[in-house]
Amino acid sequence: MNISYYDFKNLSDFTQCQMVLNQGQLMEERTVDKLKYVLYQISSFSVEIIYNTTSEKIAAVNVYQNRAIYAQ
Repeated sequence: MNISYYDFKNLSDFTQCQMVLNQGQLMEERTVDKLKYVLYQISSFSVEIIYNTTSEKIAAVNVYQNRAIYAQ
């Protein structure tokens, strides 16, 4: 899957989550208190999905540009 950061940001929240869950590569996950942080790599950027483990719902979605890969 090759989608730009900006095109991804313009998708609906639902479509972003579906794309990440279906096509993203799981990089890391951790749980702090009642929140589970899951980091995915998709295309040339990262997406963090934060789950509330009590309500079993998505609490937040953060998208990060991976500028370090362009610094070389």
